[in-house]
Amino acid sequence: MTDLRARQPDLLSLAPPLRDGIGRRFEYLRLSLTDVCNFSCTYCLPDGYRRPCNRPVELSPDEIGRAVTAFAALGLWKVRLTGGEPTLRRDFDAVARTVAAVPGIRRVAMTTNGYRLAERAQAWRDCGISAINISVDSLDPARFAAITGHDRLADILRGVDAAQAAGFESIKLNAVLMRGINDDELEAMVDFVASRDLSLRFIEVMRTNDNAAFFAARHVAGQTVIDRLEVSGWTRLPRQPGAGPAIELGHPSAKGRIGIIAPYSQDFCASCNRLRLSSDGRLHLCLFGDGGIDLRPQLTGDDPAALLARIRGLVATKAPAHRLHAGDSGATPHLASIGG
Repeated sequence: MTDLRARQPDLLSLAPPLRDGIGRRFEYLRLSLTDVCNFSCTYCLPDGYRRPCNRPVELSPDEIGRAVTAFAALGLWKVRLTGGEPTLRRDFDAVARTVAAVPGIRRVAMTTNGYRLAERAQAWRDCGISAINISVDSLDPARFAAITGHDRLADILRGVDAAQAAGFESIKLNAVLMRGINDDELEAMVDFVASRDLSLRFIEVMRTNDNAAFFAARHVAGQTVIDRLEVSGWTRLPRQPGAGPAIELGHPSAKGRIGIIAPYSQDFCASCNRLRLSSDGRLHLCLFGDGGIDLRPQLTGDDPAALLARIRGLVATKAPAHRLHAGDSGATPHLASIGG
């Protein structure tokens, strides 16, 4: 890591922006720190996390530093720490500080189920994390417990307050909208953020290898949500630099914003600007691709040029779009496996 960081100014000046074969430029890395999760959400891990017999060793902080330094040298400036539940790692704070200290990284974000947020919000902000996404799939305590397996809604909402008090620049609530489970809460959720300086992300249920029946029964098309919001006076907002895939909407009388992540919408992949690195060091060019490519040999080596060349060569092969419309979710067993 020392060699790559020492050479980074030269690499940054020489390296052209990272693009794929159809010209999409990449600015955003989703970095999974672990595939372990302590919740059992119905749309992701309904039976809870089951530790594989031969589970790979997670990337060390040093390997993570090497990886992020390489991606920064290739022009990526935003990193999101994901899981599983990333804060289950005992060294989470140290990893966050390592990532935030990499030259060229301007924003460090995290996604969490919020179970430790009330007590750790200020500490995580002090580690250099400036943006946080919190999973809140229902505002009804009993329904929240049924979806996640944990009666912790009150704790998590206290965590949202703590995040606001800690001064995070961006706070977003993520809600997977499911037919017959929580889709009747759309208006209540919108009202919740409309009166607060928060963003809400409605996420379409996505089909993975282990939830085909659930997807068929519970999928709500994102466009139907957009249509309902637009009827109520919400309008689409310009896409922000480095933004994720959400279509964002605002309302003249609302403090908060609404985003829709709709992977089944037309041209969803056209604006893709993100790559994924799994907790065991595999580069995933698409959430629903045919599997990740192992970067660990380069992450443990002392040849930074080889690591940069490897990443650039792989990104050039990224497919134009996912194959979800054909019922093909690639090699993704569940969303916790590579950080969603």
